[in-house]
Amino acid sequence: MKVGYKTQTDNEYKSIKLPDNESSPIIVSVAQTKDNNMENKFLVWHIEGGLGKNIAATALIPAIAKKYRSRRLVIVASYPEVFLNHPDVYRVYRVGLTSYFYDDYILGKDTVVFRQEPYFQSGHIMRKKHLVENWADIVNVSYDKQQPQLFMNMIQSQIAGVWNREKPILLLQTGGGQYQGQSLNYTWTRDMPIDLANHVANKYQNDYHIIQLTREGGYIIPNVEVVNYQLTNMELMGLVGMSTKRVLIDSSAQHAAAGFGLPSVVFWVGTSPENFGYNIHTNIKTLPPVGNTKMVDSYLFDYSFDGVPHECPYQTVDEMFNLTDIDKTLTEYFNK
Repeated sequence: MKVGYKTQTDNEYKSIKLPDNESSPIIVSVAQTKDNNMENKFLVWHIEGGLGKNIAATALIPAIAKKYRSRRLVIVASYPEVFLNHPDVYRVYRVGLTSYFYDDYILGKDTVVFRQEPYFQSGHIMRKKHLVENWADIVNVSYDKQQPQLFMNMIQSQIAGVWNREKPILLLQTGGGQYQGQSLNYTWTRDMPIDLANHVANKYQNDYHIIQLTREGGYIIPNVEVVNYQLTNMELMGLVGMSTKRVLIDSSAQHAAAGFGLPSVVFWVGTSPENFGYNIHTNIKTLPPVGNTKMVDSYLFDYSFDGVPHECPYQTVDEMFNLTDIDKTLTEYFNK
């Protein structure tokens, strides 16, 4: 009989051979203690950015837990509530609220720390890799187009019941994020054009209870329920989870839908599904811009999330999307 244990190198195993008749309980206990000693071995993963970026990071937690199984996974994140219920996470801290962290996880401990920014990896800047794949390179795990994973506890699931309506819910997200800038509260790189939003709402308002999700001050679609006030992040996730169908933009809701395994239609304007999207969704990208677009303020990326007005390369919504093709795609999605 062989009993194995790990040394300080995670992937290196040592083994001892015990008699085949009766194994010594004491020896087995010592070997198991070496194999499973996680008391002072940690992996710290520091994640900054928006809610959607935090949700995307959950896609790699199972792979991290498997590869670094002798370490306790500690998450330091800008949105810690995303990770609180995850079974593979040991502790969660909010960025900037890390009292005694050095004493608990660094001083005299065996700790691996990852704090690199995936947005500034060449694969992301050159649009060759998905956000999650760039993170996989950083934390040294395999990338297999993993999807995010969200976990809600019993009470959070019950609270989500406030979104029950008489008809099935169509969640229509027309704007997102905390954007506040120009007098027009609209960011062309991510928000849904108002003509397109009205088209979708008119097409499905008889069959669905439409909930428009947008930021405060965003445009309002007539004859729908509007959510343009501040929700907690778990309330937002509950709304996504309670919806029957979803027509979304590149914002946290499309990441949350992927985290719940809910296929959605997602419109993409200034960002790309190759960088931020998921195969579970039906991703609709804008048509290539026509003309000589001047990206005078662009540095490592073509367009900013805020969508500065003078860099918009489109003159009309018809230049952005083909409504005939969109109708066909929507019909296929809603008939599933």
